[in-house]
Amino acid sequence: MTKSQETTPAVRRGRRPGPGSTRQEVLDAARARFASDGFAATTIRVVATDAGVDVSQVMQFFRSKDELFAAVMAVPASALERFDTVFEGPDEHLGERVVRAFLQAWEGVPEESEPLMAMLRGAIVNEQARDQLRGFIQSRIIAGTNERLGADAALRAGLVSALLVGMVTSRQIIGVPVLVEADTEQLVAIIAPAIQKILSS
Repeated sequence: MTKSQETTPAVRRGRRPGPGSTRQEVLDAARARFASDGFAATTIRVVATDAGVDVSQVMQFFRSKDELFAAVMAVPASALERFDTVFEGPDEHLGERVVRAFLQAWEGVPEESEPLMAMLRGAIVNEQARDQLRGFIQSRIIAGTNERLGADAALRAGLVSALLVGMVTSRQIIGVPVLVEADTEQLVAIIAPAIQKILSS
């Protein structure tokens, strides 16, 4: 054996070892898949296949497709939890809870609002981002209302998301003066009854 053979390390081939690199590969695969197929059509199984790992490994890093999407889009877990808890509590206050949750998520602490606003701004100019944001928001509402709404849950969820995204866009991006000047309680008082009717009638 030559001196060169003794000192030259063997070249590793294939996947780099370690959970950190695997997690990043899952994120990269998910980002590409969300971009090409959108939120609704992307599955954990497909992402796992793209990343060359088992489904169980993806689930170890991200407990659901929602969490995986949030990680890809840099949306903090606290924002997901805010949406998840909207549907806990009396049905008669559901509309109010939904409106407050959206306002707090998009206009609250920067750690939550900035990634969500980035998604919203991207959706205005990019069709793929628009598909992703629409699917994500609608799925959050459908997940909590399927049992309440029945066969037309998707339509009702779509109407609610249109009202809420329109409200946030008008305040934060377009800057409609009367909406910018309105405080949270004014908005809740006016919009919540409409959301309540859509989700409960």
